[in-house]
Parts: sequence; C-alpha cells; structure tokens
Amino acid sequence: MSAKIRLYVDHPLGQGQSVPLSRDQAHYLFGVMRLAAGGMVSLFNGRDGEWLAEVAEAGKRGGALDCIERSAPLRLPPDLWLLFAPIKKARTDFIVEKAAEMGAARIVPVQTDYTNADRIRQDRLQAHAIEAAEQCGGTFVPVVAELIRLDRLLDGWPAGRHLMFCDESRAGQNLELEAMPAGQPWAILIGPEGGFSPSERARLESLPFAHTVSLGPRILRADTAAVAALTLWQQALGDWRAR
Repeated sequence: MSAKIRLYVDHPLGQGQSVPLSRDQAHYLFGVMRLAAGGMVSLFNGRDGEWLAEVAEAGKRGGALDCIERSAPLRLPPDLWLLFAPIKKARTDFIVEKAAEMGAARIVPVQTDYTNADRIRQDRLQAHAIEAAEQCGGTFVPVVAELIRLDRLLDGWPAGRHLMFCDESRAGQNLELEAMPAGQPWAILIGPEGGFSPSERARLESLPFAHTVSLGPRILRADTAAVAALTLWQQALGDWRAR
C-alpha cells in the first residue's frame, strides 16, 4: 500500500491511532484532493516517523484517519541552525522553505544593524517549513524561532556550537570548510541585503567559536547565499558528504 498525499499533523502517530482532522485539513483532503473513506494518506508529525493512514471519516468540516503501519522512520537532520536576516516577504519565505528542504534543524531570523525588517510572522514562516517538509518527503520539521537581535543571540551562544560566518567582504577567498570540525553542532549566519556593519564584523571575527568564510568569487543575494551556504556545509560537514 502507498499514498500520494503527505500531510503534517500535530498529533501522536502509532499502530491503530485515530488522528482527527481540522477543518482546513478536511477541506484539503476531501474538497481539494477528492479523497473519500478508504483513501490513503501518509502522515508525519516530526516525532514518530511517517505512517500510512486510511480515511475513516470524511466530512466537509472534519474527519478522521486511522494509522495502519509505519512507512518510514524519523530521519533527523544534522544539528545545524540557519541564522538569517529577514528580507522581502517572498524571499524570506524562500529561505525558510529551502532551509527546511536542505536539512536545517532550526531556523532563526536575526535582526542585525542593517536589517530592514523589524518583525516577522513566525506562525506563517513555520507553516512554510511544514509545507516544505510535506513536499520533499521529510519526516522532521525544523522549528522557526522568533526574531532575535544578533547581539543578544551571540551573548547567550550555547557552548560547543560552531558558527559559520558568511562574510560578503571576503568574496573570492578560499572556503576551506574541509578543515572545520565535523560531527558537532553548527550554525550558519547569513547577513542582510546591506551586509554586516563594521562593529558586527569585528565582533564575529573575535569570537572563538566563529569561522569566517567566503561563499565564492561573487557577492550573493541573501536568499542565494543561504542556499549556497547550506549546500557547501552539507557537502563538507553534513549528511551529504561521502561516507
């Protein structure tokens, strides 16, 4: 048995477990996708892996699914955070979606000296992360944190976590990620459209846990830089590298 539709649910999953559906989920499954009783859906909640479920009740305002069997285990990404300065709405959405697809474990919007946005819709960005996980076959959904000032985040930086500081002023220099420690907690920091301020750059370069890198010979847009940095890190230190 298999299912073409994947759905994230905030509910425990297990053998014989009944999963109630919200009005929006029922509308999607029964109104948009035209499923009926007996139809199959793949469910995941970010904790219990992926489960094949059967439609037990189908209604316009709700319904229920019954878990039949686990179809995939929980696949955790590397312990990697993506820190980025919010930019224009659509491009911020893009960063969150790609970070979820590419294996970030946590997504942290940060306010820097040159960040244009002073607020975000955390619930909307979390929904984008969920949608990305549904579409890419993931069984884990990264948490999208509330916006935090970069200086405050650095003040309370967790011990043992390395920071890959992507500095646009170093465009054209060697990356040299292979020399950095693998198998340890990491974070990637991407700056805003205006780059980092001199004081931010000086502080970041002085931190013992920060590793300043270039992302190639050209200065990249913030959303492009996020994808490039995640790709390079995953290939050198994450779960894309050759075993």
